[in-house]
Amino acid sequence: MKFLVDSQLPSALARFLTSIGSESVHVLDLGLAQSGDAELWSFAVENKFVLISKDHDFLHFLERTAPNGQLIWVRVRNCRRQTLLEIVERVWPETLALVKAGERLIEIR
Repeated sequence: MKFLVDSQLPSALARFLTSIGSESVHVLDLGLAQSGDAELWSFAVENKFVLISKDHDFLHFLERTAPNGQLIWVRVRNCRRQTLLEIVERVWPETLALVKAGERLIEIR
């Protein structure tokens, strides 16, 4: 299972997730930071990434595509990077379990 972190979220999130055993990459690392939403969603689905994003536009792609795309929708207000990482760390075991169970949309609040 691989995770792709979208550009509205810090690259530190991808590094953090990798450090706790969840293979993750940020869009900057793949040269996809300037990609449109449709291109990014297609890349994630085709390459079997679970997309992690704050962008609610991806909900539309999730509804319209085959049942193999997954989205972790981060609904945390703007905050310091460390606060975001602490929130993700707290909910990650449950989030990961939902991803493994095949849930297509997982919200982090």
